[in-house]
Amino acid sequence: MRIRRGIILGLLLAFFAVLLPVVGSNPKAQTPESHDWPVYGGALENQHYSTLAQINKSNVKQLQLAWTFDTGETGGLQTSPIVVEGILYGISPTQKIFAIDAATGKLKWKFDSGIKGTQPDRGLAYWRSPDGDDKRIIVGVMNFVYELDAATGQPIPSFGDKGRIDLRENLGRDPAVQSIALTSPAVVYKDLFIVGGRLPETLPAPPGDIRAYDVHSGKLRWSFHTIPHPGETGYETWPKDAWKYTGAANNWTGMSLDPKTGTLYVPTGSASFDFYGGDRVGDNLFANCLLALNAETGQRIWHFQAVKHDIWDRDFPSPPTLVTVNREGKLIDAVAQTSKQGFVYLFDRATGTPLFPLETRKYPKSDVPGEVTSPEQSLPTKPAPFTRQEFTEDLLDNRTPEMHKWAVEQFHKMRSEGQFIPFTVGKDTVLFPGFDGGAEWGGSAVDPASGILYVNANDIPWTGTLAENTGDQSSGRGIYQSQCSVCHRDNRAGSPPQFPSLVGVGGRLGRAGIAEVIHNGRGRMNAFPNLGWEETNALIDYLTSGENKELASSGGASTGMRYRFGGYRKLYDPEGYPAIVPPWGTLNAINLNTGEYAWKIPFGEYPELAAKGMKPTGTENYGGPIVTAGGLVFIGATASDKKFHAYDKSTGELLWETTLPFAANATPITYEIDGRQYVAVAAGGGRDFRSKSGGLYVAFALPK
Repeated sequence: MRIRRGIILGLLLAFFAVLLPVVGSNPKAQTPESHDWPVYGGALENQHYSTLAQINKSNVKQLQLAWTFDTGETGGLQTSPIVVEGILYGISPTQKIFAIDAATGKLKWKFDSGIKGTQPDRGLAYWRSPDGDDKRIIVGVMNFVYELDAATGQPIPSFGDKGRIDLRENLGRDPAVQSIALTSPAVVYKDLFIVGGRLPETLPAPPGDIRAYDVHSGKLRWSFHTIPHPGETGYETWPKDAWKYTGAANNWTGMSLDPKTGTLYVPTGSASFDFYGGDRVGDNLFANCLLALNAETGQRIWHFQAVKHDIWDRDFPSPPTLVTVNREGKLIDAVAQTSKQGFVYLFDRATGTPLFPLETRKYPKSDVPGEVTSPEQSLPTKPAPFTRQEFTEDLLDNRTPEMHKWAVEQFHKMRSEGQFIPFTVGKDTVLFPGFDGGAEWGGSAVDPASGILYVNANDIPWTGTLAENTGDQSSGRGIYQSQCSVCHRDNRAGSPPQFPSLVGVGGRLGRAGIAEVIHNGRGRMNAFPNLGWEETNALIDYLTSGENKELASSGGASTGMRYRFGGYRKLYDPEGYPAIVPPWGTLNAINLNTGEYAWKIPFGEYPELAAKGMKPTGTENYGGPIVTAGGLVFIGATASDKKFHAYDKSTGELLWETTLPFAANATPITYEIDGRQYVAVAAGGGRDFRSKSGGLYVAFALPK
């Protein structure tokens, strides 16, 4: 009898062992010989985590190049690709979509939309039908969302208008003059995909609605208004009818989803205009919030606003990370959100209750006429910030006596008093950490076994100032000041490489080239469809010759803002290095169970300074980490040294690194095919003015 029962039990176990790998339609279902990376961030929870352990601490030094795929383009890459059923799907610098064999790098297909103009595109999404017969890639190209057949790369004709929808529509404003680009991938939930979008930081700008579309037809299923309409929660935190004229409060960085509860976690950015809010007096819900929405309906479950009436461009910069933490033996499902200010916010995932106390403090009022700052802001008391919080004289660059003297002279011309100090007119105010963080769009990784969160950070001050608008909004100079100076500064010098100099741009691009960039956008620059040809020509005249041509009639460039931003400025010394003592970039490991740091290290180096014995300094870094069950943290990100690294996740010890042709300013992925684990990353550079840009994907594996 026991033998018969044993035989029956064995047969049942064998039956279920065969059945389990094919149950369901989730792309994460795996065979023993493969392990995909089917979602941006690894999974909907955005943990950047893999259970793979073939590559581990004992053998990572043996990693070697497995394959490369060159897109043949320049311009840089920020894309974290996905891998489904052995196929890697990625994006080129000019937003061409491709599929390659994830084991060899051999091209299978490429899709070219024919659209001119590019935006940084950080990822794609994948959907398949429950029966597995219909498999689609969902991807943004500028203001369009395409659905492509995953096998062929051809648009799905039944979706939207011949395979695409236009995100400029369904915003309650004239689509022809709206500027929006989908730079982060959609979140797929059942038969929906949910998107935000990148919007202008100046006015005019469309509203930052969070929108869900039917994956089959492309029809809009629901919208959440981040600038509330009458009768909606938060409407009273804006001036009357602000939803009709102001813009942004958008999700540009992506979202996370709890598939067990169907809850969508959405970080939002600041409202436009970013640096002067005289036309949007109030706390401005739901800008600068972490939103928990019902993914099926778009209904708000809870929200937390990190910055009230933001005038510092303090967007939540990355998708949140879902994690389960241990509090005195009790497991709590939580959501962790990193910030540009260098803090980690940790909330109960179901209720939004902070799991570490917040401290609310009073901050100075603005002295700019018409501006009404919030009297109070709140920051977490734990974990301690992962960046320095106030730029003081004792932190000034001391690399050489000459650079220190220069830094002291500059510092005494500035106002530097820590967080939430309002910008003023005519004098630089220090924002530290700077506009690019702290944390950035690469996001954080978490080890679910230990509850340790890994986040890389920039630790460099920036400065900004306000200037009164001249009132000549109907001239080339006025258009430049209201639309362009926020990035390229009043003197057109920019802040390379993110914001290039426009001095001499006529000789580099010519009038036709400048016009194309204005109307189609390029890189971090959004398109300006609100500018007609008369305004465009007046702007080009000003850029190429300095001629300030008056418009024959008033046009769409006028914004009515009393003050404009004088332009982003990184505080770099004349030799091109941060004018602050290192570290200039860090990699941090934070135990979310306790709020204490497991380790913290300088991250990155300048090769020329390292050759002189000055290391490690850390560098600016863009793109996030992943963590594996093999005990490793993989990350590229460092802009100046072009290295790809593997660290011991327990100690922060560097175990392996290699130098790439271009900096890997993107988040890596890891996957397994036929029993072999690969680690892949997009390497395109583009974030350091010392280096050229490209469009290369590289993969590493252990020797066969």
